[in-house]
Amino acid sequence: MKIADDIVYVGVDDHDIDLFEGQYVVPLGMAYNSYLVLDEKKLVFDTVDSRFGDEWLANVKNAAGGTKIDYLVVQHMEPDHSANVARFLDAYPEAKVVASAQAFAMMKAFFGNDWPDRRVVAKEGDSLSTGKHEFKFVSAPMVHWPEVIVTYDATAKILFSADGFGKFGANDVEDPEGWDCEARRYYIGIVGKYGPQVQALLKKASALDIKTICPLHGPVLSTPDEIAHVVKQYSTWSSYEVESPGVCIAYTSVYGHTKEAALKLAEMLKSRGCPKVAVSDLARDDQPEAVEDAFRYGKLVLATTTYNGDIFPWMRHFVWHLVERNYQKRTIGIIENGSWAPSAAKTIKAMFANSKDIAFCENVVTIRSALDGTSEAKLSALADELMK
Repeated sequence: MKIADDIVYVGVDDHDIDLFEGQYVVPLGMAYNSYLVLDEKKLVFDTVDSRFGDEWLANVKNAAGGTKIDYLVVQHMEPDHSANVARFLDAYPEAKVVASAQAFAMMKAFFGNDWPDRRVVAKEGDSLSTGKHEFKFVSAPMVHWPEVIVTYDATAKILFSADGFGKFGANDVEDPEGWDCEARRYYIGIVGKYGPQVQALLKKASALDIKTICPLHGPVLSTPDEIAHVVKQYSTWSSYEVESPGVCIAYTSVYGHTKEAALKLAEMLKSRGCPKVAVSDLARDDQPEAVEDAFRYGKLVLATTTYNGDIFPWMRHFVWHLVERNYQKRTIGIIENGSWAPSAAKTIKAMFANSKDIAFCENVVTIRSALDGTSEAKLSALADELMK
């Protein structure tokens, strides 16, 4: 794949992975992107996952025509991108490695070597010329590790964006849902905690004339419409604004009675004209999908049982994921079920105690084992409140 006249793609696609980062299901696989600049001096952006070292080194060698490479830029030290740094430097003994000071400290930890005689420390505002191309380095701390830099090619107007603007999915598979869905799940799951840091990077990027974005995962973005769209989405996600009108209902149910209430509420909302109702069984469905929906829509309903004086474990796990990612600016409704001492609402509210701009619905639905006339009336009142 050509990125520009003298910049080519040398990354790999992974169809063997079961869980990305040990927790995210990736049915369309995963891409580990790497780029080679064929200028007067040759430069490679980032390596790939350790399992694909041979394939990647072969890609680099073939694309470079077997000639020497002058620089390896390591923008991010997460092992899916940095695992082959040592192998690359062995294969190209004249090459220098370019990275932030913190990245070199991590190299020492990962590889037992930080190559003091071969390193170029890249700081905010530093630049590197390869001949025709002038690369400028931009610090991007906590997007989403502290050592991250991104790189702007002032000649070709390309932003090499590290993990920014990435998505789940291999590049050799067409995603039927387009860019947004798996990019949203990727962003919220991995970067969602760091909204302010992403906002700071977007502010820096707004001062650049960007024609192409080359992320470390997912497709290269190369049209004005694509770039405008992904920047808009990142601005929404990183500021925790509501992306789409709708309600996310997340439930856990032991014997089916709480599930019945959750599904009945979903039907009530649909009958009232709610534009989107997304329902997730937290014990059986993919939790990152539910987390994605909770951030996408403006209203969330949590339906769960009281369990050992607490809440059902999968619900506690789900709420923890929201709080951990700075969940905010949302309205939350609660359905609690308890046969003798329902207390789920109290527990849930306490878990969000330090979250910003969370409003709880006045109508808390309390079920004593199974729905009855009283709790169904309360469910209807909750549906009315959520539609306001």
